[in-house]
Amino acid sequence: MTELTYREAVRGAIRNAMQADERVFLMGEDVGSYGGCYAVSKGLLEEFGPDRIRDTPLSESAFTGAGIGAAMGGMLPIVEVMTCNFSLLSLDQIMNNAATIRHMSGGQFHVPVVIRMATGGGRQLAAQHSHSLEGWYAHIPGIRVLAPATVEDAAGMLGPALEDPDPVLIFENALLYNDTGEVSEAVSVDIDHAAIRREGSDLSLVTYGGSLGKSLAAAEELAGHGISAEVIDLRVLRPLDEDTVLASVVKTRRCLIVDEGWRSGSISAEIMARLVEQGFWNLDAPLARVCSEEVPIPYAKHLEDAALPSVEKIVAAGRAVMGH
Repeated sequence: MTELTYREAVRGAIRNAMQADERVFLMGEDVGSYGGCYAVSKGLLEEFGPDRIRDTPLSESAFTGAGIGAAMGGMLPIVEVMTCNFSLLSLDQIMNNAATIRHMSGGQFHVPVVIRMATGGGRQLAAQHSHSLEGWYAHIPGIRVLAPATVEDAAGMLGPALEDPDPVLIFENALLYNDTGEVSEAVSVDIDHAAIRREGSDLSLVTYGGSLGKSLAAAEELAGHGISAEVIDLRVLRPLDEDTVLASVVKTRRCLIVDEGWRSGSISAEIMARLVEQGFWNLDAPLARVCSEEVPIPYAKHLEDAALPSVEKIVAAGRAVMGH
């Protein structure tokens, strides 16, 4: 086992993939000589050269489209979009091309492209760099949406993602890049199922990405109030592992969802709907959720903190679900 930061884990995953298969290459804004906006690709240009670590023009639509074309041509591109807000400039390429080509070609073509992007707030980068849009992408058939919340998942999700014949979007919460954890050298992570990060019997806390740490901290605090919270890390937002979530709720009979996206039309809303459809008679209390406030994420630190889910908000909502 080796202790790595989340950033180092992602870099190591890219390096391992490139060493294992010469078809793999990385492309995006500032991934080369600058080393990546979050220093994820630092040193890779010197190791693999400019043919495989490709700096791109400031045009998300253009370089995402180039990545899709390269994937259809037999390559295995890793496309880095600096922040998920900027991915909206390539939404046409992702939704109308990458996600549909296999279907529209009757299975004749596949698009094995991996698109990585930073997501989430908490860094005082204001409204154009701080949102959590992964729930939007989880709405689209034809793609897989991953949200690694641990260093191990950051290290182990890329390999299986590159083996997927369909497009895979990986959302890396930018607040996690400095987190540390132990990783085995040959780590490979299941990209189909959620993970139970903490066992519990009274309340299911369902979350993903940057909210996992907050939810685990809230579960610890809830234990001090006599509430045993089970923490589910979704890990995969599309396709949702509803069986693991439902099994937890059947056991605890109460559920609180923590989602850094906005409340309206969110992934939390989808999870609540599925629990009502399939597990309504197992519930002993109304479903609840903690989401970001429905405002563009503010720049001012105290306002940004107020807009995002927090341990305090999760604890308060958890106690309310329990009737405290």
